Amino acid sequence: MPKISLMADTPQTKTKATFTKYEVLIIVILAITQFTVILDFMVLSPLGAQLMKELSISTSQFGAVVSAYAFSAGIAGLLTAGFADRFDRKKLLLFFYSGFIIGTFLCGIAPDYNFLLMARIVTGLFGGVISSISFAIITDLFKMEVRGRVMGFVQMAFAVSQVMGIPIGLLLANNFGWHSPFMMIVGLAALVGILIFVKMKPVADHLKIKSDRNPFQHLLKTLSTPAYLRGFMATVLLATGGFMLMPFGSAFSISNLGLTQEQLPILYFITGIFSMIFGPLSGRLSDKIGKYNMFVAGSILTMLMVSIYTHLSVTPLWQVIVLNVILFVGISSRMISASALMTAVPEPQDRGAFMGINSSIQQISGGIAAFAAGKIVVQTENAPLQHYDILGYVVVCSMLITIGMMYIINKQVMNKNPSFPIEKVTEPAAVEAE
Repeated sequence: MPKISLMADTPQTKTKATFTKYEVLIIVILAITQFTVILDFMVLSPLGAQLMKELSISTSQFGAVVSAYAFSAGIAGLLTAGFADRFDRKKLLLFFYSGFIIGTFLCGIAPDYNFLLMARIVTGLFGGVISSISFAIITDLFKMEVRGRVMGFVQMAFAVSQVMGIPIGLLLANNFGWHSPFMMIVGLAALVGILIFVKMKPVADHLKIKSDRNPFQHLLKTLSTPAYLRGFMATVLLATGGFMLMPFGSAFSISNLGLTQEQLPILYFITGIFSMIFGPLSGRLSDKIGKYNMFVAGSILTMLMVSIYTHLSVTPLWQVIVLNVILFVGISSRMISASALMTAVPEPQDRGAFMGINSSIQQISGGIAAFAAGKIVVQTENAPLQHYDILGYVVVCSMLITIGMMYIINKQVMNKNPSFPIEKVTEPAAVEAE
């Protein structure tokens, strides 16, 4: 079978990584799957101003809508973690993706706040598990040396949702009401589900590893393993930043920066274009210079931009676009490198459970962060958001601590996998010794 080269030779690897046509197909399928799930979550942010007005809800209630998805996703991750390594990952993906489609459909027909809150809980119960299953599939099918590249492409879905999904969703919402973006996601997700069913092969090699533990014992063992606990602690901090700032991004842009509802699609479109370009480049660079090094660089850039962005007042559109582009480049580079590094933490027989728990912790932590943000941020009628700068301080502090936590994770991965010289660029002496 012809092979497609997606990575050039590097001094560190001394090898040339290639992806087969089927592997490229898997990357595309997982990327599109992530796109629909991420869009379903992200579309709430730009719809925030419209939702709060049309449903007559407060910032606290809107924060509850956002966190409802996160909390239910977290609960689902914990409930399914013990079973995650006992089934073909393709079947798990299809099951939870079908539930996600149903939940999103309920959002699309929600007549009021209470129904929408319930619909978000249903969507979270299924959608929140999909990322962990996808990451387990990536870990099963791709070597560590190329996972940065794979993560870069799969998580490019975040940028594509900005370039295509969010602007289209906003245009639909502005013309046909806030329900229409959810129905658009339902239609696309249905097509993706068919693609998974027809094209993806079973992912079941992990079933060959015999285990006499029942699901509950498997869950407890994964939760109590010290190496895994360090990864979970890092995930708690990783989730804080995005979930605190993102839900009120559109409201801050309109109320504080002086943008109009019609300018938001332009902002998200241009920011997304640059994120699409820099996402895969970040993945490529993380494989070359080391995932932890890339994480530190992205974190420093993000902290700088958050400090600037959260203190802005009325700002011209072009300046907001430039600042957003730089901010999202930093965010995507740190998340891609962190996700790639985290895949190396669990043992093969624990990957599904680890990813499920990790996703659960991420969602619950994000839900708490979003709920807390709704309590911190205050908005009165026709007035700017208050205390958004406080959120910025919290995010920066969490990122500083996360850099230290990810250093420990990186050392842990290298001790377990000394064959990954690419990660040892932080310790030149150790490289020379080898």
